[in-house]
Amino acid sequence: MASPKFLSIPTTLTLTINLSSSLNPSKTPSFFANPPNPTLTLKLHLTQNPKNPFFHTPTKTHLHLHRPLLAGPPSSPAPPPEQVLDAQEAILELLRESGVSEEEAVFVSLNSPRYMRMLVDGVEELGELGVWREQLVGFKEKVKYLAKEKGDNGKVAFLESVVGLSLSQAMNIARHSSAETLLGLIKKVKYVKEIFFSGSNDGALIGKNARRMMVHLSIPIDEDLQQTLSFFEKIAARRGGLDMLGIEDATFRYLIESFPRLLLLSLEPHMTLVVEYLENIGVRRESMRTIFSLFPPVIFWNIKVVRARVSAFKEFGLEDKDVGSMLIKYPWILSTSIHENFKEVLTFFDLEKVPKTSVACAIRSWPHILGCSTSTLKVMVEQIDDLGIANKKLGQVISRSPQLLLRKPKEFLQVVSFMEGLGFDKEAVGTILGRCPEIFASSIEKTLKRKLDFLASIGVSKVHLPRVIKKYPELLVSDTDRTLLPRVKYLMKNGLSRRDIAFMVRRFSPLLGYSIEEVLRPKLEFLVNTMGKPITEVVDYPRYFSYSLEKKIKPRYLVLKGKNIECSLKDMLAKNDDEFACEFLNVENMLVTCPPPSHQ
Repeated sequence: MASPKFLSIPTTLTLTINLSSSLNPSKTPSFFANPPNPTLTLKLHLTQNPKNPFFHTPTKTHLHLHRPLLAGPPSSPAPPPEQVLDAQEAILELLRESGVSEEEAVFVSLNSPRYMRMLVDGVEELGELGVWREQLVGFKEKVKYLAKEKGDNGKVAFLESVVGLSLSQAMNIARHSSAETLLGLIKKVKYVKEIFFSGSNDGALIGKNARRMMVHLSIPIDEDLQQTLSFFEKIAARRGGLDMLGIEDATFRYLIESFPRLLLLSLEPHMTLVVEYLENIGVRRESMRTIFSLFPPVIFWNIKVVRARVSAFKEFGLEDKDVGSMLIKYPWILSTSIHENFKEVLTFFDLEKVPKTSVACAIRSWPHILGCSTSTLKVMVEQIDDLGIANKKLGQVISRSPQLLLRKPKEFLQVVSFMEGLGFDKEAVGTILGRCPEIFASSIEKTLKRKLDFLASIGVSKVHLPRVIKKYPELLVSDTDRTLLPRVKYLMKNGLSRRDIAFMVRRFSPLLGYSIEEVLRPKLEFLVNTMGKPITEVVDYPRYFSYSLEKKIKPRYLVLKGKNIECSLKDMLAKNDDEFACEFLNVENMLVTCPPPSHQ
């Protein structure tokens, strides 16, 4: 998608204003000496804003992203300080009269320099034209009168100071919300900020998801998605990029610039109906910021449309909570483009004879699949099929690792080549794919090679890797720092050497896949404290950890203890029930020939 061209903004802006064209015609008698319609030619500039008591305390990010629109000095001289103070006092009084709280009114009056300068310059130009009547003798009174004549009732000053809009944008929204009171607008802005930005400060995660959504979008897009992508581009062009997407200071101004209708919608019942419906399908209030930040147009939709889009997924067998979870991951599922592609994706997998339940599981886990064209999906499915994975097996693979469908074929083939380089033939690679598809959705450098380095560090040589990985391919996608290393350290702490552990992994590679608290600790404690055996016993038979403590290890130990029989862990556990009963329960009076030992 091509990046839009951004227009350069001049350092000064000239506006010509017809004083008779107000947002709300004033009923106050005219204070102008001449009734005709004078015009103003204004040059505007912006000064920096102090802290905002309305919603947040601006951070350094706020200062970087909310630079003055007119950063250069105005061509006309700055007004005298006394005029600035009079103008700010006039705006303050106007806001008080509109019912704004004292703290909020002070903030707005001190942080709307463009609006204030427009009024000051207007008073000066009208004075030069000689149109002021003698009843208005003070500069403050003239500013206040001129502000009332404009009819926005302080909305322009509020939108400039709190939202950060340019003067023209603020005046445009104020003009279209003429029926809204200033207090109503303040309430609406607070509500929009709440649903878009309340909750944890996870802007980086929202930004990461936005990038993922864009990368995996390969279908024609509708107008709502186009507007959303344009909004993303505005954020991406600022300092911090899309990581700032969920952060109020960095995003709110650009959100309103991209979707000015947000401040023209009614709170009751429109916005609240959408929010309440999302809550009903399991979306928590703090998670709604993700949905609205990643797909703002949904807030404009009629609630009937939202229900219809959700119902389409419910008809496919997904429950309300499933759709709610999918919305948090991929809000675009509500868009027209994704809704239409959803039907095509279902048809595609039906033709591939993939079970419907597997497709539903994949979509529920990774709804981003629905942004892929069927031609894109077909290429990956063909690559997977080439390794002997199709139909029902394909369903098992995509239900376990649906993100595999989003891989580029080149990346997938690189992993296949990597596995072949370890000594696996094509058939063996297909078997590993069927058992642990997550391997083929992983990064070679960041994940797979790190696991090989770890295995080498504990003494597993390259020659043993094929056997270790074939028996337990999940090792390649286990977390090194949080899973593998802590288990190695635990075993070493209990008396085993690194060499012992390497020997055990070579003989029984699932060893490091067992939980310390649920498997390793209780079974080691039983071995040492109850059975009275040295911990080195598990070196010769690491498969000991694979048996149930309650259903197999304890019962067989008690049988042997009752008969005062000593044997190795392998003799105690490797036999099936018939073999164990034959050898240990009928030792003296065996009436039948024992079956030959089974090979496990």
